[in-house]
Amino acid sequence: MSDSDEDFPLFIVMLHYLCRKIRASSRVHRNVSDFNGRNRTLELLQGPDEQFVQVLRLNKECFYRLSSLLTENGLRDTRSISAHEQLMMFLTIFGHCDTNRRSRFEWQHSGETVSRHFHNVCAHLLALAPRLIGPPDFVNTASKIENNPNFFPYFRDCIGAMDGTHVPCIVDADLQNAFRNRKGYTKGSVHDARVLRDAQCDQSFRFPHPPTGKYYLVDSGYPNRLGYLAPYRGTNYHLRDRRRQGGDPKKERDIIIACAVLHNFIKMFADDADLFNNGGEQQDDGGDDQYVDPSTQQQNVEAIAMGDLRDYIRDTIWDSEH
Repeated sequence: MSDSDEDFPLFIVMLHYLCRKIRASSRVHRNVSDFNGRNRTLELLQGPDEQFVQVLRLNKECFYRLSSLLTENGLRDTRSISAHEQLMMFLTIFGHCDTNRRSRFEWQHSGETVSRHFHNVCAHLLALAPRLIGPPDFVNTASKIENNPNFFPYFRDCIGAMDGTHVPCIVDADLQNAFRNRKGYTKGSVHDARVLRDAQCDQSFRFPHPPTGKYYLVDSGYPNRLGYLAPYRGTNYHLRDRRRQGGDPKKERDIIIACAVLHNFIKMFADDADLFNNGGEQQDDGGDDQYVDPSTQQQNVEAIAMGDLRDYIRDTIWDSEH
């Protein structure tokens, strides 16, 4: 064997090492800022309250309460990301519809890391749903009704309001037609009233049916039935459309529930009503045609009863103002 043959394996090893060094030196780093997620977290926590609310959509006291509650229920610091930072990433994505790419740059983490922690926080929020999402108070009149002379005593038996919502989201091209409504949103062809009927019939949903003498206020997309008071047809009750964030349809339900958990938590522990006033106006469903359920006689009787109640409320309000 010649000397050149003996040196060949060593040459291969050195060549491999040199190629790795060249690739490493030429690699483009996606996260190049020294202002990383840890610094961003400290900046927000130590910065002015107004900036904190603008970025995270809740005040510091409410944030600390929520972070503590999530930590008690299993949210943990990782080797590189604290629980505070995980929650902040989730809130900025959730509150501002930030994309993964934008969040990756803002928090200086990989796209996979951002996505993983977003869904991790979302899962912990979902675990709080049974504690923070519940049926309305069937006994006491809501304070917003009782304390407002425009509503009380006319709506003292109202236990809540019910409406559909349009959720923009991304679906595969071959499924888009089945999920698109006339506004281009992924609501599909299922009418609000049919969704309500399915929820009422499926016992696993544990739908909070109104007790005798109580009712939900519903929009014109629902029939006027016992326990559900609809407005007069052809009357405009709506303000401008509210824009809402969307998501992957496979994660859509979880994200909507997490949104409800956040909403209820903030309302419980934050006194600043502007947190909700800045997000937009009330939704207008555009006056969808009313769904007609095939069952007949019982619905007609219920519609007459609720129509009489609606007329009574109308006449009472009119008499009190004239």
